[in-house]
Amino acid sequence: MKGLFITFEGTEGSGKSTQVALLAQAVSARGRKVLILREPGGTPIGEEIRHTLKHSEANHDMKPETELLLMNASRAQLVRQTIRPALAAGKVILCDRFYDSTTAYQGYGRMLDLKMVESIIGVAVGDTRPDLTLLFLLPHEVSEARRLARQPSLPLSLKRDRFEEADRSFFERVEKGYRAIAAREPRRVRSIAAGGKPEQVAAEVWRAVEPLLQPARQP
Repeated sequence: MKGLFITFEGTEGSGKSTQVALLAQAVSARGRKVLILREPGGTPIGEEIRHTLKHSEANHDMKPETELLLMNASRAQLVRQTIRPALAAGKVILCDRFYDSTTAYQGYGRMLDLKMVESIIGVAVGDTRPDLTLLFLLPHEVSEARRLARQPSLPLSLKRDRFEEADRSFFERVEKGYRAIAAREPRRVRSIAAGGKPEQVAAEVWRAVEPLLQPARQP
């Protein structure tokens, strides 16, 4: 059975993690094997890079180019160690962020040259591309409120997130980037209104995913 690669994108607080878990349950109920991944991370090497990028106290002076290269180092490992073998085994992969995040955050958000960003992404992923990307769109005010609301429940080691320290203009550029990606690739990228109740958002997600699922073969 052919594997399926679905990625989840959006700014902070858009509810991606919740929707990944809900979709995994729905896909598993269809008899498909599901693998949940996240970026940066997803492998032992990638998780160490994730800490360096997001939570380490040593990352305050990190330059945008360093950020770009670390993101794609983690991604290159994930693609070769995990994603390609899982697709070959016929699994449905649900990945919380993938290369569109790099275009939006490092390209548009950090204002790096987009051609350079695209070239480095190409080295990391080769021809491994998502079958479907779900882009969760949320007003800035709601995103900020959700980020603040979840802070008290985070463990001490995760309370500081370097990306969430960026100002509003950064996240406005990120959103502009995501919308540009969606406009450029409408067949792959499905925009999801993420401001509703989780079950409403999940229903919209399922409408996008269900046509791509092949029924499991009976033994």
